Amino acid sequence: MSNSIAKASLKASVKANAWTWMAVVLFSVQSLSMTAAHAQNAESNFPTQNVKILVGFAPGGSSDTVARIMVPKLTELFKQSVVIDNKPGAGGNIATDMLTKATPDGHTIMLGTVGSLSVNQHLNKLSYDPVIDTAALTLCVVFSNVLVVNSASDVKTFEDYLKQARPENSKMSFGSSGIGGGGHLAGEMLKIAANLNNQHVAYRGGAPAMNDLLGGVLPSIFSSPTDAVQHIQTGKLRPLATTGSKRLEALPNVPTIAESGFPGFEAANWYAFAAPAKTPPEVIKRLNAALVTALKDQGIVAQLRKLGLEPTPTTPAEATRYIKSESDKWGTVVRKANIKGS
Repeated sequence: MSNSIAKASLKASVKANAWTWMAVVLFSVQSLSMTAAHAQNAESNFPTQNVKILVGFAPGGSSDTVARIMVPKLTELFKQSVVIDNKPGAGGNIATDMLTKATPDGHTIMLGTVGSLSVNQHLNKLSYDPVIDTAALTLCVVFSNVLVVNSASDVKTFEDYLKQARPENSKMSFGSSGIGGGGHLAGEMLKIAANLNNQHVAYRGGAPAMNDLLGGVLPSIFSSPTDAVQHIQTGKLRPLATTGSKRLEALPNVPTIAESGFPGFEAANWYAFAAPAKTPPEVIKRLNAALVTALKDQGIVAQLRKLGLEPTPTTPAEATRYIKSESDKWGTVVRKANIKGS
C-alpha cells in the first residue's frame, strides 16, 4: 500500500517538475524572442537618443570644424540632437579608444583621421586594433595639406624652405596636429624625398599649432587648408606648396610639391566616420545613409570646398578598403622614416 502511494507521489512529482521545466523553457524562449524583437525594433527606429560624435583633437581644429559643419544637417536627418565630444591627445588615440569601448548601438560615432584610423597602430602599442575594433561608415573629406610660414618670415619660396631645412643649415622645424597625423606624415615624406633635417613639433590639434605659427613661435606647419586658408587670405601666412597630386581649388596659385621639383610626390589627408565594431548592420546602414546625404547636401559641399576640402561619401565597404590601403602605405613610411610614437 505504501509502495503504491510512494510510486504515485513520485510520478506526480516528476510530472509536476516536467511541467515546471517546460514552463521555464517556454518563458526563456519567449523572453529571448521579446529581447530579439526589442533589439530589432530599436535598430529599425535608430536613433532613439542623442548621437555623439567623438573628435580626437582640440576645438577649432580642422576635424572639429568639419564635424560642426555637418551637425545641423545630421540633427535634421536623425531627428535627434547631435553633439560633438572633443577628446584631444595622443594623435586621436584617446578618442578612438573611447569609440572601441562605447556601446555598439550607433549612438556614439567618431570622425577619425588618417592618423587615428590608419597610422597610429604603426607608431604605438595600442589596447585596440582600429581595423578590427571599429566599423567604417563612410569617408568624409579628402584634401591636401599646405606648407605655410608666417608672412613675416624670411622664407619667401619653397626653395628657401628647402635650403633652411637641409642638414648643413637645420634652421627649420615644422609643426602639425600630432604625431602620425596627415601634416606630420607629409613633412616626413618631404624629409625623405629632399634629404632634409627639419624637426617635427607635435601639437594636440591644428588650432594650437596654428596659434604658435601666427605668434612667431613656430617656423612652419604642414596645415590643413581649413586652418590655413583664412590666414592666407588675410595676409598673415605665406603658402609655399601643397602636398596633393593637384592644386587646391581654394589656393589655385600655390604649386604642389610635385610641381616644385619632386615629381610623383603625393600625401593626401582625409577624415572618415567610424562606429564601434559589432554595431548592427541595420544601424550601420542608417548611419551611412544619413552621413552620405549630409555630405551631398549642396550647402555643406560649398562650405567644405571653400575650406579646401573635397566631400567624399562612400559605402562602408569602400571606406574600409581605403582605410586599409592607407594603413599599408603609411606603415611603410613610418618604418622608413623611423617615426616613433608619443
